[in-house]
Parts: sequence; structure tokens; C-alpha cells
Amino acid sequence: MNVYTTDKIRNVVLLGHGGCGKTSLVEAMAYLAGVTSRMGKVTDGNTISDYGKEEQKRQISITTSVVPIEWEGVKINLLDTPGFFDFVGEVEEAVSAADAAIIVVSGKAGVEVGTEKAWELCDKYKLPRFVFVTDMDIDNASFRQVVEDMTNKYGKKMAPFHLPVRENEKFVGYINVITEQAYRWKNKEVLECEMPEYSKPNLQLCRDTLMEAVAETSEEFMERYFSGDTFSEAEIRAALRNNVMEGSIVPMSMGSNVLCQGIYTLLDDIVKYLPSPENREIAGINLKTNEIFTANYDFAKPKSAYIFKTIVDPFIGKYSLIKVCSGVVKADDLIYNEEKDIEEKVSKLYVMQGSKPLEVKELHAGDIGAIAKLTAARTGNTLSTKANTIRYGKAEISTPYTVMRYQAQNKADIDKISQSLQKMTHEDQTLKVVNDAENRQTLLYGMGDLHLEVVTSRLLSEYKVDIKLSKPKVAYRETIQKTSDVEYKYKKQSGGHGQYGHVKMKFEPSGSLEEPYVFEQMVVGGAVPKNFFPAVEKGLQESVLSGPLAAYPVVGVKAILYDGSYHPVDSSEMAFKMATIQAFKKGFMEAKPILLEPIASLKVTVPDSYTGDIMGDLNKRRGRVLGMTPTSDGKQIIEADIPMSCLYGYCTDLRSMTGGRGTYEYQFARYEQAPSDVQEKEVAARAGKVAANNEEA
Repeated sequence: MNVYTTDKIRNVVLLGHGGCGKTSLVEAMAYLAGVTSRMGKVTDGNTISDYGKEEQKRQISITTSVVPIEWEGVKINLLDTPGFFDFVGEVEEAVSAADAAIIVVSGKAGVEVGTEKAWELCDKYKLPRFVFVTDMDIDNASFRQVVEDMTNKYGKKMAPFHLPVRENEKFVGYINVITEQAYRWKNKEVLECEMPEYSKPNLQLCRDTLMEAVAETSEEFMERYFSGDTFSEAEIRAALRNNVMEGSIVPMSMGSNVLCQGIYTLLDDIVKYLPSPENREIAGINLKTNEIFTANYDFAKPKSAYIFKTIVDPFIGKYSLIKVCSGVVKADDLIYNEEKDIEEKVSKLYVMQGSKPLEVKELHAGDIGAIAKLTAARTGNTLSTKANTIRYGKAEISTPYTVMRYQAQNKADIDKISQSLQKMTHEDQTLKVVNDAENRQTLLYGMGDLHLEVVTSRLLSEYKVDIKLSKPKVAYRETIQKTSDVEYKYKKQSGGHGQYGHVKMKFEPSGSLEEPYVFEQMVVGGAVPKNFFPAVEKGLQESVLSGPLAAYPVVGVKAILYDGSYHPVDSSEMAFKMATIQAFKKGFMEAKPILLEPIASLKVTVPDSYTGDIMGDLNKRRGRVLGMTPTSDGKQIIEADIPMSCLYGYCTDLRSMTGGRGTYEYQFARYEQAPSDVQEKEVAARAGKVAANNEEA
């Protein structure tokens, strides 16, 4: 592939609801640009961007793919993103590297939740955007309905650049609103045709909207507009480019991906209207001078790049996908990763075409490429030079809240599973592995059930290891509410030295749930020698790890050793430790033991119309609603305290209740006494396990 300068580059991310046609649009663009000799199909599993086994099996995009195409002397880096919400991390990575977006909407399905989320992401990153309506070859597809719905949602900034021409309910051509000319497709050719009468009123409305937008770009244009003057095509296009780049106009176009209709004009419009990186801003910190480094994709400044995505694939290897923020990165360059404090040589530079790496000599500022085998590099790292060490802010990636416990199906695979998951977390920032030592479980956090299901499937197909997902154990705690006074004498005689340890202890609440236990000794007269006090405390340390009530860790207990006795020959540290363990079990159960459950502070953000459903559901889950805060975009943030045990499966239920529009976040807040039915259930479960173990023994 040729080397392109900054002004000849367009970085465009494709966003939209799952199944709206993003991947097939990329396929049509690649075919028109001559990248492929025939168009692949998602259903056949032979598209450029959906190259993963899981993607081909499920017929959905799971990861972001970069597909660079050359069009009219310009390089367009297309970033094809997943539409399913479980893979939002991939979308956020792609958006952070893009300079513009195409929001893809199905003409049949219309505006969906994914469309709304795509718009919100563009607003967040201030991305100029196009709306492209696909599926126009389907009989009941309606471009007009999509235009109306988008205009109702986002205002008069929606501006159709093209209108469809239909004959006998078939999509046969389009009208260019700017040139006021109609065209129709005949095989692979586009021929001028007569304007249909039914299109003229709609064309006039769309053109008036465009002319108003053009007039508002300058006072001179405004005067000409009101005096009835007409603008030339060149003036209209120049003014519209400025409007599009600042976001005051969002062009709308349409076509058919499978018939490759409307794609040619879309590619032309990308080149004409969407900004090159030189029109975008980016700044970091120069760590040598502690001053702001205004990179702004200037090729004349010192070289720097940001790793926006990592590919770790058992079949194609490891690639760090970079966006060059300043300067020119060349093969054989020395680059410095300040965050990992490592300098490495770039042996070869690539651009990725789906899974296919194409070698290039250099990448100019603003371009997207890949470097293979950077050992320490991770997503979010900045690459620069030791002479000019730069650091850019990391992209905001969603936090995973859906959690499942995982276990190896084959114990011999435990280490291999750990290594495989580590590789996958390098690639996927919304995947998190947590070792919960207290509850003896390993946890997998993801963005939803589908996300974790795909991870499990990939482990089996790509890394040849099998895991089983199950409901995680809740991190309950045990404590006491009253005081008890017990004694225990540990005595064994079996020839030779015996074992003797005798303790009298009091147990009471310590008043703090932060510490497992507080130990005090009030022994007088040497009833228990001082050298055995550490053994008593060691017995306590072991006892609080697994409580007598339901085998959960113990918190908030104060243990007082006030008396006991010893044998000058048979007493030992082991004997006093065992005596303490037995005394603890007895004393704990006599001091009104209770189970404590973890409580989370939950924030649910939903459109205003769903608040009643959410509140009702939270009440069913034993949640306590604390308040509601309206947001500027017509949503409500509902804050509540809720038991962690009641959050299992909440992601799926929330999406179901809100049609995918609701989001939530939570964090651990404190422990509270569990209701009696929850405590009885956990105690019974523990008794069942003990009985089962005794039977096996």
C-alpha cells in the first residue's frame, strides 16, 4: 500500500445497531475500491473484517477491524465496529482513533437503540458524522421514515444529500440534492434520468434546508441568500464541508450494500466532506519539560503515537494498532514506551487489512497502522522517543460489571487457562480476571452474558482449554451480636508426651467490621504462661478464616483470654492453639451469630419513561431507592442501595426492561445484617456440604 500524507487520510469509524449492515458496507466499499475481486457475505463467513472464528460462527462482529482502502488518491481507514452492547469496549477504542463517523441505520429496522448510542458516542468525542441508510433494496425500507425519526430526535441538522428513486416499489436510483439531478442504475453504470414528479416537493424541502445552512456560514452568504441569489456548486460544497466538520449539519445518504448501490457516492462524500486528521486536535504531556505537547497530527513535530488497540491472536500473532499523533514513524525506528520504560526497535511497519498485515515503509501523522511483537506494549500506551518523551491521555473504556465464577474442566489446564486469559485481557480491556482468595473462587468480569460466553468459546477453539461458568459465591461475612463466656480443655494422652491446653475466654462484638478480630489477654497469676499467648492468637487467626455458622470469614469479634491452666510437661503451642479453635467455635455460636451481606451503591441511568419499571424491579431485588437525579439529555440517574446477591443477572434484565437503553454501575458500600431467610438458606447449604463430605469420607 502507498504512503499517504496527513491531508490525504480519512479515519472513519462505522457505528450502529447490531445487524444494521456495517460489515457488508465495508465489504461493498472494499469491492468498489478494488481491494477484493468479489464481495464477501456475513452469512458465508468470508468478509474482510469479520475474520475471527467466533465472528464467522455467530455471524456478528465481535472485535473492531481496520480496513484501509484507497479512493481518488485518498486513504480511507475504515474501522468496522461491533453493534452488540457486550462489545462496547471495542467500539470505544475505535472511536478514540477516528476523526469522523458513519452511523449506519437499516432502512427496514429504522432508528434503533444502537443508533442512539452511536450518536451519543459521536457527541462525546465531538466527531463529525454521516448517516447512511442501508437495505434500500428491501421493499418495506423507508429512507423518508428514517429522516423523519432522526430529525425528530436530533433536530434540523439532519440534511439528506440524496433521495431515493423508486419504480414499482423497487430502488432504482437516487437524486443528488446539491446538483438537483436524478440518476438511475443500469447494471454497473449510473445514468442521468428524468426527475420523478413525486420527488420534487421533497427535493425542494431538502434543498431549502441545505441552502439555509450554507447561508449561515457567513454574513456575505446570508445577504446573497435573502436577496434571492443562488450559490454555485463549489460554494455550496465548501460551505457544507465546514458545516459537516463543525457538526452543524449531518448529511444523510442511502443505498444497498448487497447491490453495491449508493456506495460510490458515499465514498466520494467521505473524501469531500469528512475531515483529515490535520483538521483535528490532540495534545499530550512532554514528560521532559512537563509542558503541554500540542501534537495536532503535525508531521513536522517529533514522532509520537498512541496504541488504541491490541490484537493477540494465536493464529496471526500480536499486533499493536497505533494512530500516529505527530511526526513520521518509519520502519527501523527506535521507539520508547515511557509507561513500561522500554525502548524497542520497529523492525517492520504494517497496515492491517482485517487480519492481513500489509507492510509499509512509513506512517505519517494521523495515519493508522500496526507494529508487530512489541513485547511490553499495552493498549493505552504512548510511543515516542527518549529525546522527546510524550504521554497522551488514555481513552475512556467502559467498566465491566457482569461477573461469573469460572472453573477449569480439567485441573491440569489451570496454568494454561490463566495464561490464555491474560492474553485475552491484553486484547480486551473490558475483560477482567479476579482471584477471590477469601471465597476460594476465580471470577471473570465482562460487559454481559454474551461477552463471557464468547470468551469461553474462544478459549476452547483458539487456546484449546475448557472452562465452566457458574454463579459466583457472594462474599458474606459472619459476626456476633451478644457476649459469651466459654472454656475449653484440650487434652490428649497417647504414650510419651501428651497434649494439654486449657483456656477460658470471653467473646463479644468489637464494634468495628473492618478487622476480623481483636485479641486481648487479662490473665493474672500466670494461669496461662505468656509464651502461649501467640499460640492462642494463632488459633484465632485460623478460626476467623471460616466461621462456624456458614463457613464465611468472620469480622468484628473481640476475644478476651482471662484464665486457663497449663501442664509443665504436656502443654505446647499446638495444644493451646487447638484449645482456642474449639473455644472459638463454641463461644461464637453462643453469642448470637449472624450473617452479614455485602451492600452495593448502585446507579442506574435510564430514559425518563422507564423509571417506574426500574424502581419496581429494584424493590423486588430488596433495593432501597435513595434518590433520582435528572440529566440534561432527558434521562434519570436512580441511586439505590442493593444487596450484591441481588445483582446477579441484572445486566440482562435491565437491557430487557429498557430495550438496551439502560446502563448501570455499582461499587461495594458496606456490610449489613442479612435477612433471616437468607441466613437460614446459607446455613442449610453449609450443613448439606458437610453431610456430603462425611458420606464421601
